[in-house]
Amino acid sequence: MTDRRQTPANGDVAHVSLKGLVAADRYVAGEMRHIGTIVADLCRDINGPRDRQLVRGEGFRALEIRDGWAFGFAERDGYVGWLHAADLIAPPDATTHRVAAARSYAKSTPGLKAMGAVTPLPFGARLAMADQAEGWARVIWSRVSNPRALYVPMQHLAPVGKVEPDAVAVAERLLGTPYLWGGNSAFGLDCSGLIQTALLACGIECPGDSDQQAAMLGNVLADTKPPKRGDLVFWQGHVGMMRDARTLIHANAHHMAVVIEPLAEATARIAASGGGDVVMRRRI
Repeated sequence: MTDRRQTPANGDVAHVSLKGLVAADRYVAGEMRHIGTIVADLCRDINGPRDRQLVRGEGFRALEIRDGWAFGFAERDGYVGWLHAADLIAPPDATTHRVAAARSYAKSTPGLKAMGAVTPLPFGARLAMADQAEGWARVIWSRVSNPRALYVPMQHLAPVGKVEPDAVAVAERLLGTPYLWGGNSAFGLDCSGLIQTALLACGIECPGDSDQQAAMLGNVLADTKPPKRGDLVFWQGHVGMMRDARTLIHANAHHMAVVIEPLAEATARIAASGGGDVVMRRRI
């Protein structure tokens, strides 16, 4: 059965790679756009529920724009859906840096004590740095409409090509982030969003939803294998990452946040709430 989340087609339009495989009125290559807002919801349908999110600077290939919505797929993992067309901009100058702190900000003026309008930035947001001075990066925010530059603390940034060495350390950086169904930003994460954010930061390809992660990531662990740091633990519809042999870090609706919890306690609580037992463990 075709997975709609990975099939860029909606009946009216489909990506050219699907010609002869799915029915559509038109087959197009689409146009690459970038997310221009801080966080954008990737929805199942026009005015439909949020499936995932993309953050500032991430790529989205738009296949069709109608009724103020853009249909296409995320560059990072091929996840298909609809975005508000107003959330997209033409690709700006090549992005050079990403936000490496859990949360940061861009300010309309440089300097620690200088007043200025503040724009929040989540972990992973991609920016085009023009230059830097006295600990502040000057980033090109917009060239097309209202051309301007903003200023971001250099300590919060890392080069786009620099990968993180430890996915667990990335997840720990996001402790306390509020739980948000379909969330993919440091302003709101769900269980699979946390795992994807951590793994992508380490240069490890990772799909967006927990069932996809259970099917595609790493190798299945036998029940006899003791857990270790970085292992993934799956329940039906839920996933967490082992922080060490005993504790799990996960985004969950019980705590409404990203938390560290003993695996035994999480397992008992999830089972008691009707979520069932652990169904799989995988090692990246």
